[in-house]
Amino acid sequence: MKIGIICALVKERVQLLEHLPNPEKIVSGPFTFFVSNLNGNELILTQSGIAKVNAATCAVEFINRFAPDAIINSGVAGGLDPKLNPLDVVAGKEYVHHDVFCGPENEWGQVQGLPSIFLADKKLLACVEKLQKAQVFSRPVHTGLICTGDQFITDSHKLQTIRENFPGALACDMESASFAQVCYLYKVPFLSFRIISDVVGKETNNEAQYDNFWETVTQTAFANTWAFVSALAANK
Repeated sequence: MKIGIICALVKERVQLLEHLPNPEKIVSGPFTFFVSNLNGNELILTQSGIAKVNAATCAVEFINRFAPDAIINSGVAGGLDPKLNPLDVVAGKEYVHHDVFCGPENEWGQVQGLPSIFLADKKLLACVEKLQKAQVFSRPVHTGLICTGDQFITDSHKLQTIRENFPGALACDMESASFAQVCYLYKVPFLSFRIISDVVGKETNNEAQYDNFWETVTQTAFANTWAFVSALAANK
């Protein structure tokens, strides 16, 4: 199996690169890929950069260059559900662009001509749920809707708009729906596995909460991501 892993930030990539055995560095287009082998499976890690255009561009380059059997997006996200806590994990079951509106004939978040919601691969999601039941993860893992937009959500008005348009959404980021859209178009199984860095509206200063996450985060924060990837490579 050829497993692709995409992070948006250098800090996220560094956390996972340390787990790859003897990675080979390959430059393709504007992106740098790290290729490794685990249990006879090829693991390929890269960093896309922040926001939707970078995410989509990277996913297309990844698919055209390496033809992965699945793509996993790993990184952090802001929590939308107040029941979440920093370091909890959200495995996206569904993905939507919260900042897209193409007119009244389309649903909010729907790019005209495409589904209003992009779905995670059922087998990848089942693997997460199986590991959760087996208590492999050190933090709670929630499955649900991830909203994506080209903005860092810091105020209650933007938060309220997202919650009104997408009731029940768990998390918000800047890349997942773009990865999901590209993988939908190219028919590549996809799952976004996001660590909660802060919970929007739960504290008065979300930027400080986000900064504090990176000041205190250790490898344990991304250990759950690696546990998931390792299970895929072991065909568990």
